[in-house]
Amino acid sequence: MAHIIVDDNEMLEKAIKRFKRMVEKEGIIREFKKREYYEKPSTILNRKKKSMARKLMKKTRRGRAEY
Repeated sequence: MAHIIVDDNEMLEKAIKRFKRMVEKEGIIREFKKREYYEKPSTILNRKKKSMARKLMKKTRRGRAEY
């Protein structure tokens, strides 16, 4: 859970900016968007497989370019 302590002399905009950075760092928004709708386990598995295949293709392409 993200929380910040605001000093008396701290500007509100600065505190909000600090809070937004903390939320982004912890990945709260990303997690919320991921869990917003139900996703079937098979869909999750297919998405992960496609992602791994893309990473592998990118890695092999990069490996061939070095030679």
